[in-house]
Amino acid sequence: MRSITFAIAAGVLAAQAYAQSPADMKAMSSSADIAAMIAKAKHDRKPDQATFTQPILKFAPYTASLEYRAAVGPAAVHETEAEMFYVVEGSGTLTTGGKLANEKRSNAHNLTGTGIEGGSSQKVAKGDFFVVPEGTPHWFNTIDGTLVLMSLHLPRPVAWGQ
Repeated sequence: MRSITFAIAAGVLAAQAYAQSPADMKAMSSSADIAAMIAKAKHDRKPDQATFTQPILKFAPYTASLEYRAAVGPAAVHETEAEMFYVVEGSGTLTTGGKLANEKRSNAHNLTGTGIEGGSSQKVAKGDFFVVPEGTPHWFNTIDGTLVLMSLHLPRPVAWGQ
């Protein structure tokens, strides 16, 4: 029964992905594309804008984004998605866990705050790859110059038997 449920769920996800219009999909970005995106972020980011984000790839329900961080921004909690990161350039400090300071709801599934009280901090640098589980406060509380990340939000998987 579980394999039938899995097959049906996989078929539904595949149908949703293939039902996208070609304009809603982007399945390839070259290294030249990424370099151009970084240059665009450097040029177009406003002085008071901590993070400049652009989509790298789109294939519903996933979007890989380029995050160009030149200053410390808000902390976040994604209640229904994990977030996977790869550090493309630069370094900084990531704090996870703890509690959001001055927590506000930014939309139906996300919270933001001015920082994190408590939690664990670790340095991240070019080449590092890590995941922040859903429901976990996270915050890049130190940016050493700039921090360029690839981020991928991973929606909660469909539970067995549903």
